[in-house]
Amino acid sequence: MKFNKFLVAGATVLLSASALVGCGSSSSKAQAPKSTVRISASDVIATMDSSMNTDVIGAQNLTNTMEGLYRYKGKDIEPAIATKVVKPTNNGLTYTFPLRTNAKWSNGDPVTADDFVYAWRRTVNPKTKSQYAYIYEGIANAKDITAGKKPVDSLGVKALDKHTFQVTLEKPIPYFDQLMTSSTFYPQNPKNVDKWGKKYGTNSKTLVFNGPYKLAKWNGPDNSWTEVKNNSYWNAKDVKVKTIQYQVVKDASTALNLYQSNKLDRVNLTGDTSKQMKGSKGYSIQKQNSTFYIEMNEKKNELFKNQKIRQALSLAINREQLTKKVLGNGTTPAHSFTPSNMSFDPQNKSKDFTSETAKTGKANATYDLAKAKKLWKEGLAETGNTGKKFNLTLLGDDTDIAKKQDEYLQNQLEKLPGLKITLNNVPFKSRLTRSSNGDFDMVVTAWNADFPDPINFLTLFTADASNNNGKWNNPEYDALVNKSMNEDANNPAARWKDMVDAQNVANEQQGVIPLYQNGAAFMTHSRVKDLDYGPSGSYNMVSLRVKD
Repeated sequence: MKFNKFLVAGATVLLSASALVGCGSSSSKAQAPKSTVRISASDVIATMDSSMNTDVIGAQNLTNTMEGLYRYKGKDIEPAIATKVVKPTNNGLTYTFPLRTNAKWSNGDPVTADDFVYAWRRTVNPKTKSQYAYIYEGIANAKDITAGKKPVDSLGVKALDKHTFQVTLEKPIPYFDQLMTSSTFYPQNPKNVDKWGKKYGTNSKTLVFNGPYKLAKWNGPDNSWTEVKNNSYWNAKDVKVKTIQYQVVKDASTALNLYQSNKLDRVNLTGDTSKQMKGSKGYSIQKQNSTFYIEMNEKKNELFKNQKIRQALSLAINREQLTKKVLGNGTTPAHSFTPSNMSFDPQNKSKDFTSETAKTGKANATYDLAKAKKLWKEGLAETGNTGKKFNLTLLGDDTDIAKKQDEYLQNQLEKLPGLKITLNNVPFKSRLTRSSNGDFDMVVTAWNADFPDPINFLTLFTADASNNNGKWNNPEYDALVNKSMNEDANNPAARWKDMVDAQNVANEQQGVIPLYQNGAAFMTHSRVKDLDYGPSGSYNMVSLRVKD
């Protein structure tokens, strides 16, 4: 997903430091309530309607309070409402899920196969206007339904009986298990959704829950909310923390004060505050499933079609300095556009995807100015541009941090002989529009995973991909990506090799220039244990523990 989808665009009131924080002395430290974990949030919950949510804040709170077929535990996918992780039949086209007979909604209703059928049909229904309906593509008739070409009840889902749910695909989806952990595929209680209509998901009284917690005190615009253990949850015995309290804190200094005065147990830090606390007890960096990179417009500027020119631009950038000195906000240098700590070799879960492509990644995306200048000179010679000067524009966002970042990139790239970089920082929506229209020389952009699989990133840069704004094209790369999605779709080991080979091609070619993987810096009190952050980008709060 485009990176803004993980940022709630709501108009909220910033928490006042004076209203929240007393003095930071030990005498002002609050007593932590027992069996309660207190966490900062970056913004309010936009919606708790799983058909309508598009951001990580909503996804996290849906994961806390609802449950679908599967749930991540660590790196592993485990059965949730389904009683097992099922193997597809019919050449990978049919999934038949047995459901738990003891799964209930918090109002006492059983969770049934019909609840999944209802929710999935509601999400793909054009009348619902779900921004995430597209992620259902591949399930029989989903694309035609969202386009208004087929009736909603033709979706490839069926309740074989009260506790057996069947899904039919149009072609095998190798990452189908990962999709089934997503909140977009959660069931919904039809009686409850129909009762509240458009108000459904806007406050806690419009909701019933089938997950580990219940959202007890929440109204849409609230800057704080509370979740309490759901005793109706089928796996309630494994839920040990009774209460989770969230508080919106947008200012990093305020967050740190709340943490140091023992009013919050886990807070997100950014900028100088993060740099200040780095290395202190409780400080940690958590990688996100998103990467930032530079796209070069090969359609507009023939120079970028030369591989050595692209490699030279990449090698001229010191990513270590960019992430540590300029950004300082939890980002880490990236050597490929696919993030690390997201996908793991199906034959060896200890092997991260990026570790298997690290050789080509590091060779082409590690700072080496001497080599960059050599390749730049050779690239200019190969394109008949020896001795010529170039003035290229770098398009980026207009936030303060984006401006600092782009100024740094400008300084780095201008070390290549004869290259001048002009910066053009514009509002986010303008940057997206200009990128889509091809109105740029180079652009700093980003992608955040819709699901934790390398294909989510690899498909961005095939020749006909709608998000391939730079128009880099490599037939070998396209063939490998296509093979992973078709010929080898039902062979996990062969599919993995296809994707590794494709990433290596992209790394060597520098079709886009990777910059960094997004990350978040946190302070966490030692009383909080077993924060289980999965590949999907959400915490599994069933595993959460607290030491009082």
